[in-house]
Amino acid sequence: MDVAFEGRVALVTGGSRGIGRATCRRFAEAGARVVVHFRADRTAAEATLAELPGDGHLALAADLADPVAVDDLVSDVVAACGRLDVVVNNAGIYEDHPVTGTDYAAWQAAWQRTLGTNLIGPANLIHRAVPHLIAAGGGRIVNVSSRGAFRGEPGHTAYGAAKAGLNSLGQSLAQELAPHGIFVTTVAPGFVETDMTEDHLAGARGAAIRAQSPLGRAADPDEIARTIVFLATPGTEYATGAIVDVNGASYLRN
Repeated sequence: MDVAFEGRVALVTGGSRGIGRATCRRFAEAGARVVVHFRADRTAAEATLAELPGDGHLALAADLADPVAVDDLVSDVVAACGRLDVVVNNAGIYEDHPVTGTDYAAWQAAWQRTLGTNLIGPANLIHRAVPHLIAAGGGRIVNVSSRGAFRGEPGHTAYGAAKAGLNSLGQSLAQELAPHGIFVTTVAPGFVETDMTEDHLAGARGAAIRAQSPLGRAADPDEIARTIVFLATPGTEYATGAIVDVNGASYLRN
């Protein structure tokens, strides 16, 4: 068993399913004590916990769009585990809001919800986590972005904008936090076989979406999880500030 994270605590937001669940499992297999964050579905979070090897893992609920809930989440992690070493900002929402077919009130609400969960929430979580990462002697932050930050997300513009903001957030903090021994990286997946993308992949556009990659398929969540855990592993410090594309060559950038 890999013990790269033995004695360390990893908080994974959106850990109850999809990429988050696979990431929790990979951290646990590497010896970490894992905190599975979820927003509302405790049953799914408990199912994730049941899959994790090792002891001491726990599930904690929080609405990441609520700054008070974010503060409480970090406090609860440290109270329960005594430390915090790794933060994975994986949780996110993906809502339809086409500009030509959404009324003004619904448009504003979609932007507020999406930015609150996908960008402001991670920023607040990092702010509250940083003192504890410093106290632990340094740490890792891995943000889960999207190829949509580069390729665009028509009909889901708030999502694309939030992920672009998350990329910039990670790059700025990589420079600011390196002197404290905190290293920040970002993973930008394409389509992944998760609950969030299930309707898109199963629908009329499914074949066209899979054909975007020369592999002819969407990613398995574990493929993204392996990349996340690698970037959080000791020995990869010089990758700080990197945005790593994991999209099956469905979108290439220079």
